[in-house]
Parts: sequence; structure tokens; C-alpha cells
Amino acid sequence: MDPFDIFSALQDVQQSWKDRPLELARRQAQLALQLQEATLEELRDFLHRGKSETGEATGQPDFLDALKSMGQLTRRHHAVCQSWIRDLIVQAPGLEGRQRERMLFWTRQVINSLSPSNYFWTNFSAVKRFLESNGESLARGLQSFAEDLLDGHPLMRMADTRAFRVGRDIATTPGAVIFRNDLMELIQYEPATRTTYPVPVVFIQPWINKFYIFDLTAPMSFVRYLRDRGFTVFMISWKNPDAGMRDVTFDDYMLRGALQAIRVASAVCRGAPVHAAGYCIGGTALSALMAWLNREPPRGAQPFPVADWSLFSTLVDFSEPGDIGFLVTQQSVEWLEATMRAQGYLSEKTIELAFRLLGSDSLIWRNFTNSLLYGMPAPKSDLLFWNSDSTRLPAAMGSFYLREFYLNNRLVRKDALTLGGRPIDMERIMQPLYAVGAQIDHICPWRSTFKVCDKVASAVRYVLSSEGHITGIVNPPSEMSRRKYWAGEARGEADSDRWLSRQQEKRGSWWDDWAQWLAARSLSPGDPPAMGTPRHPPLERAPGTYVHEG
Repeated sequence: MDPFDIFSALQDVQQSWKDRPLELARRQAQLALQLQEATLEELRDFLHRGKSETGEATGQPDFLDALKSMGQLTRRHHAVCQSWIRDLIVQAPGLEGRQRERMLFWTRQVINSLSPSNYFWTNFSAVKRFLESNGESLARGLQSFAEDLLDGHPLMRMADTRAFRVGRDIATTPGAVIFRNDLMELIQYEPATRTTYPVPVVFIQPWINKFYIFDLTAPMSFVRYLRDRGFTVFMISWKNPDAGMRDVTFDDYMLRGALQAIRVASAVCRGAPVHAAGYCIGGTALSALMAWLNREPPRGAQPFPVADWSLFSTLVDFSEPGDIGFLVTQQSVEWLEATMRAQGYLSEKTIELAFRLLGSDSLIWRNFTNSLLYGMPAPKSDLLFWNSDSTRLPAAMGSFYLREFYLNNRLVRKDALTLGGRPIDMERIMQPLYAVGAQIDHICPWRSTFKVCDKVASAVRYVLSSEGHITGIVNPPSEMSRRKYWAGEARGEADSDRWLSRQQEKRGSWWDDWAQWLAARSLSPGDPPAMGTPRHPPLERAPGTYVHEG
């Protein structure tokens, strides 16, 4: 069983060198020579450690010196082998680009797992900590490892899950749940200014994680940032699905989730159309909804429910999805579908593993080393706490999303996808768009998020933020921040690099740029709206009920 085409990728590389045995033999001999040179170099370094600069003996290398030398030699051998294997794959004749990239991805996973720093006796820092602490560092690490295993975390926790509590330390911005159905809760946040813009902001969050990525601790809260600048903010908090929600569809998330939230928020704000903003898969749902709404726009005096829309690290064109594409193949989707049919959902553990594989060096192995080998406590990080608070995906929605978007890429094909009874076409979307990509995003590569610019008929302002998928979006302004961004008009642009070459680097957070863009499309501030309406009264205080469901 090979749902991710790992062994077939290996066979492709082997087959590519079958007709060039002499060249392969030459490369193997070169590898042996490089390993020999690394060994001799480390041996020379080891022998000279007991001598001064003048060559006089200062003492014999001791056990720690020998252990350190062994670790350094192992790292040198690992680096040589890593480079050799990568070159073998990159230069393999006859391989197609995607085949080559797939093999590099899976090879990287193996190489990362075999790093000498992951093993006690070849990690000098781990041994030194062990000796200096009389063994307590490793004892603490083993205890943490055992606790994580018992709690169902075989990869070890990325954050101290006891350091924060939702509603007490994070997700604390005052507000109320004003609408609830079986799919989501809608939170309206209390105003922080005497007057507010009449056009509200509605966040459509990804349902792979909890909503409070935009309401972390106060300095990191996107919600507080907008409230402080006079915006009325609404937030979708999705229900964490169980087996009873196996038949919930993408249509449901789009219409009973995103569209329902927009309509309720508009009703609270005296019928004003909204600023709709979607993050990651929430942005994909918003894009589909915008195409759906523009297929049959409201007639007569009824206003279009969305004034403008924003996408944060969102794919609409899945032709180049980045490394995640190596996890989503025809075989893997069939395997996942069989799992989802049995469970009724795609488990949070499977989702977490997939995303951690995309950055395995830092998200798996560095965490493993720090916790197990060094005995360091899990960090007290609000962002990592949120990242560990994963959710499940309903079977029907998960299957549709993987097949129709990742495998078939139908969202950007004219009338190829029917949602809510309507064939949709992105080119019909007329409302202004603000789109953000992140420079080192390994989940939604920025050049792929840029593809939306020539898929819609609307004006587009595209922003490239430094950092990655999360930190490029959760980007609060700070005098100490070294972050930067590039922003400019991008309607009809197809070449992301050409667009970037024309933009000027700006220091700071793109949040300020977005707030100005929103304000320019809002009417003059007036009295804040009431909390809810007679039809949708406050049900309970924020952050609500669904966010606490495990």
C-alpha cells in the first residue's frame, strides 16, 4: 500500500539511472571519496584539539572531546549524503518536473528524520545537558514523551497546553454570539470607539482550526486592532464536526455558514453590505460564494450583500499547490476517503500530521529534540497553542474539497463546478478584491495565491507579506517588528515576479494598509450598531460554545 506514491517515486529515480550504470558508479565513487575526506578532516581536527597554536601539547582529548568529534563527523557524513542524494535526484535523466519534486519532498522527510541531532549519542548538546544535569534533562524528556503518548500526541506537543485557556487568556475580546446553527456560531464584537464605520467586517475563518487565530492575546489580536480603528467586527466560529456530520457538504459551509453570517451581520448593521474576509480554506469558500452570488446577483432595490472581499493566504487556482500537492494524490485521496467513510470525518491527528510534514525540520524534529533530548518544557506560545488546537473535517466536505479543488482544480474553470445549484465562474466577480500572500508560505505558496489576480473581473490590490502562512497574516504593527510587505494594483496580472519587480518594499505590517483600504470603501462613521437584532439577540458571551468542543 503506497497512498502517497513514495515507492513509485523511488522507482522512477532508479529507472532513470538504469541506462547509465557507469555514470552512477562514478557518482558512487565520488560519494565514497567525499565521505573519506570528511572523516580525515574530522580526525585531524580531533588530534589538534590537545595542542596550542604553537603546536605544544596542552592535554589529551577526553571522552567529551571524542563524543563531540563523533557527533561532528556524523553531521558531516549526513550533509555529504544529503547533498549527494539531492544531486542524484535533481540530475536524474528523463524525470518530469513534478516527479522530481515529489521525490525530493519525500527524500527530505527521510533525511530530516535521520539527522544526527535527533539521536542522543550523536547530539553533543544533549549529552552535555545530560551530564551537567545528572541525567535530569533526559528524564524530563522521557516523562514528557510518555505523557504526550498517553494523551494521543505521538509527535510531541508543540506548545504548553496548560498555559492558556480559551476565553481567559486568549479569545478574550468582548462580544456575544448572536446567531447559531448546527454548523457555526456568529460572534459580534463590542465596539471600542464612540463612532464606527457602517460597513462591518465579517471574517470567514478556516474550519481546520479554531477561529481565535485572529483573537490571540491582546497584542496579537486582529479583532482588537480593527475595533480600535472603528470597525464593527463579526467572526464565524465553526462547530468541530463529529461522525453525525459526515454528510455536511462544501455547499453547507458556503451557504449555511459564510452566506448566513454575511446576511446576519448586514441585518445588524442596518442592511449595509459587508467587507467579507476569508483566510485559507475560509477564503476558498468565500471565493466560491462570490462567484455564486455574481451568477445571479440581487435584482431591484435589494443590495448586493458584499461591498468588497479580501483573501488571506488563499488558493483559488490549485494547479501549483506547493508541497501539499505531494500529499494529495489520486491514491491518497482514495485512501483518505475510505478512512472518512469509516469514521465519518477526517481526524484532527491526520490533518496535524500532514501540516507538520510540510515543515518537518522545525515542526517535528526540532520539537522532538528540544523536548525529548534536551528536556526543555513546551513553549508558552499563544500561536503554537492555537496551532495545536486542531479540528476534524466532515467526510463529504473533505472528499469534495480534495477532489474538486486539489485534484481537478475546477474552481477556476468556467462553469466546471456547480455549487448551490449554480454553475460558477470566477470571472463574473465584480466586487473589489484585496488579496494577501505570504513570502515563505509552505501551505499556500504566494505565487499560487497571486493567480487570483487574473481570474476575476474586479479591481485587485495584492499584498505580499514577509513570513509564512500564519505569521505573515497574524502580523500586528510593532515598532520592534522587522516585517515588511509589498503592495500594489494587480488586476489582470498573470506574472507574479513581474508584478513584484515593480513594487516598493514597505516596512511594517500590511494591517495598516488593509485598514486604510477598508476605510476608503466605508461611509462616514456614525453610531455603533446594537448588539444583535430582535430576530438575532445575543445568546451568550464570546467566545461562545463551539470553540470549546474537542
